[in-house]
Amino acid sequence: MIELFTAHTAELDDVTREAARALLVEEFVDLTEEDWEHGLGGVHALLREDGVLIGHASVVQRRLLHAGRALRTGYVENVVVRADRRGRGHGAALMAALERVIRGGYELGALCAADQAAEFYAARGWQRWRGPLVALGPRGPVPTPEEEGEVFVLPGAVPLDQDGRLACDWRDGDVW
Repeated sequence: MIELFTAHTAELDDVTREAARALLVEEFVDLTEEDWEHGLGGVHALLREDGVLIGHASVVQRRLLHAGRALRTGYVENVVVRADRRGRGHGAALMAALERVIRGGYELGALCAADQAAEFYAARGWQRWRGPLVALGPRGPVPTPEEEGEVFVLPGAVPLDQDGRLACDWRDGDVW
């Protein structure tokens, strides 16, 4: 039996939190401590099959700056489906749960997608950001051209110029 549920980080018991981390480590061998931390403090979508965790994704609040506005953004992190369960709609179910959270609580959704996931997000209505990207570092704006083409947004009520500059708040590890 497949079970999808959402919970805030604070509501996850230690067993579930560690199972999510183990799944991410198993599927992403280069997962860093910062990568894991980026997905904490928000809402998690979790997918269990017969009591075993097979999928995870989270959305956390970030501030993205665009066209003179600081936008309350639901930023998607740590999306994973166990390799032997992919291609069955599980990723779509996880994202549908997070997209409801984003549409209900944020002005904008955003994520940084690996090349192999770009088509998946685009098919769900996420749009590739075309303009320049920067991170607001401790010493000012830091261009992040290596991320251009990998950042996607889920537009909300705020008008966007997707050829304009988009800036993210600073954080350790990958800023996008």
